[in-house]
Amino acid sequence: MTEWKVFALASAFFAGLTAVLAKTGLQNIPSGFATFIRTIVILIFLFLIVTAKNEWQSFSSLNKHSLLFLILSGIATGLSWLCYFKALQAGPASLVAPIDKLSIVFAVFLSIIFLGESLCLAQWIGIALITSGAIIIICK
Repeated sequence: MTEWKVFALASAFFAGLTAVLAKTGLQNIPSGFATFIRTIVILIFLFLIVTAKNEWQSFSSLNKHSLLFLILSGIATGLSWLCYFKALQAGPASLVAPIDKLSIVFAVFLSIIFLGESLCLAQWIGIALITSGAIIIICK
């Protein structure tokens, strides 16, 4: 298995674990404040990782195009987290998580539109199955 596939699979596992841990931690805490706590933990964790790997750079040395899109990505991430925690607070993790994973479908369509990527027939079938699966899971 290639390295990127191992990391993608690990990402999926940790995202799944996030749903269960967050749902458990959201008891009697406003979802926005819970997201804030999560963000602080992530900041500390990433500070330690970047420091340990000696990956610090001067912000002035960064490409302005890259910096703009990383900022926009951060805003999108924050909005996603706020919505995700609010959904977890109000609904069951077993239903919120599959709907959240429709982000895969959105990412594929956005990558086709904005990045010029393309899919083969098998990949289109996979996207259709993901979409169908999410719809089946959320329809009672």
